[in-house]
Amino acid sequence: MERTVGDDIGTKGNRMGGERHEPPTDAFEAELHQIEALNRMETPGPAPVGLPGPDPDGTPEKARRRDSLLLSAGHAVAGADTLDEALRLAAELYAPDFPLDGQCVFGVADGTLAVLGQYGFRPGDTGRGFRMPMTTGYPAAEVARTGRAVYLGSPEEYRRRFPTTWNLSAGKDREAWAFLPLVTAGKVVGVWLAAFRSPLAFTAGERALLTVTGRMIAQVLERARASRAELELSRGLRRSMRTSGAAPTGLSVATRYVPTGGGLMVGGDWYDSIDLPNGRMAVVIGDVQGHDVHAAGLMAQLRTAVHAYAAEGHGPDAVLARASRFLTTLDEDRFATCLYIEADPSTGNLHIARAGHPHPVLRTPDGTCVLKHVSGGLPLGLMPGEEDYPVDTVRLHEGEILMLCTDGLIENGGHDMYTGWARVRDAFSPGPADDLEAMADRLMAAVLSPGPGAREDAAARDGDDIALLLLRRDAGHARAEISQRRLMLTVGQDQGEGLAEARVELKALLHDWARPDQVDTAVLLATELLGNVLVHTDQDGALNATVTGETGTRRLLVEVMDRGDELPHQRAPGELASSGRGLLLLDILADQWGVRPEPEGKTAWFALTEATPADAGGGALA
Repeated sequence: MERTVGDDIGTKGNRMGGERHEPPTDAFEAELHQIEALNRMETPGPAPVGLPGPDPDGTPEKARRRDSLLLSAGHAVAGADTLDEALRLAAELYAPDFPLDGQCVFGVADGTLAVLGQYGFRPGDTGRGFRMPMTTGYPAAEVARTGRAVYLGSPEEYRRRFPTTWNLSAGKDREAWAFLPLVTAGKVVGVWLAAFRSPLAFTAGERALLTVTGRMIAQVLERARASRAELELSRGLRRSMRTSGAAPTGLSVATRYVPTGGGLMVGGDWYDSIDLPNGRMAVVIGDVQGHDVHAAGLMAQLRTAVHAYAAEGHGPDAVLARASRFLTTLDEDRFATCLYIEADPSTGNLHIARAGHPHPVLRTPDGTCVLKHVSGGLPLGLMPGEEDYPVDTVRLHEGEILMLCTDGLIENGGHDMYTGWARVRDAFSPGPADDLEAMADRLMAAVLSPGPGAREDAAARDGDDIALLLLRRDAGHARAEISQRRLMLTVGQDQGEGLAEARVELKALLHDWARPDQVDTAVLLATELLGNVLVHTDQDGALNATVTGETGTRRLLVEVMDRGDELPHQRAPGELASSGRGLLLLDILADQWGVRPEPEGKTAWFALTEATPADAGGGALA
């Protein structure tokens, strides 16, 4: 039988609105009936904003409207950044049938209650100086002890249950109180007091609402405590960057640090200056990826590692390679850029290694500023096993200044690398170079606030940290002692006669030394060091002896290098022992001595200072 569209419409009309009222036969028809019923519902008139609508019959509609209002305010409480803000937002839970009028948060620590925050109390009421033992018969103390909420619906109930402390709340124009535990990680860390200006029965719904709000306030309290802990951590890390040692004679250093605007006092950027053996100095600047407290923690550990590797005597390339592997063990997902310089104040030579960091800027005495291209490798921790950092040598002349910075100095305030560089160059070029601190202030002021009154601790506009280090070669402070004589030779494993030749050449180097007994000491110690290399390793020994200074006060430095990895250890040999006295002799006879690791191998060294017989007082071997 042929059917038409009109037939279908008519049939459906009979089903949905005609005279026939057969019950629905499937889920689809039930859904159609539900949609029809919804479409026939009348839209109620608007209710006043912020208040429940009229409900003379006391139907559940009243509770639903109130809960909707309170839920909106509760979400705002959960998103608050501070405890004071959370209490202010919780005050919006006010409604005629829920007259919240005052709040207080007590912290629990060391067996006492202390006020952490309050809202709605008049001056003279409970304040931040309030402290109470948890053994006191006070509702908040009982909640802290038991972890169970206390609800007091009237002054009479309060006075009956807590007579000893009732006077703390009497006469405050409040008629009901709720004390709820604030719990984090299963531990009561505080108590929230909610006071009301009218008596309340504290129905199950009202208690549930207060419980949920208390949980939100507990979350805010925990975030606030974590933020304070992070702030104290970052403050300590920032203070540690101010403890860098003074630059040696011939070099001047000025540093600045501006943290991110995210609230921490330090982020992933850092700088450092490190005293090295033989009067050298290392300066380093770096930037760990990120601006959070995790970046700050990684920065602190990485900075310490770089400092340790430098103090051990490693070269710039080895310091960065070791630091890269160290960062990988801490966090495989973060990387860091770094620029490391080993500076010799006597010559102005700078040995530079760079790991993905911005190039340094060189300022000449006439104010000209140029980017100094330095060879480099990958950022630290980026590709484990690919640590290769070439070392460039740059000579810093008298009056020249080398600027090291992180990218925040260049790209701060919406600038890119080009416009940011032009801004820094214009601030770096003018003015005399004799006041390095003023020059650093001028750079920071130009970047952070072009107007007057800029402060060093102003927040970076775009949220990126800024670290700055200026290194200047000073005029008129060159060392009086210069290298006058040098001996370099290598003794192979198969060249036993090489030890005798080394002794002869060392004596020749010291032919006019004021004290012959010191010459004998030098020959003895050098022979001992070379002999240790030939006996205890399978490597050749390289000797480098240098005499510096003016006659009568000269200094002899002897270094013996080999490619073995094992460091020697001082022992206490017996009387009949045939070995083990090398380091013991160094300790007794040398003015200074040490062993330092190298990128490949190690170097053992000792130093003697020339003294006339009258100054010796018996001599080194007496």
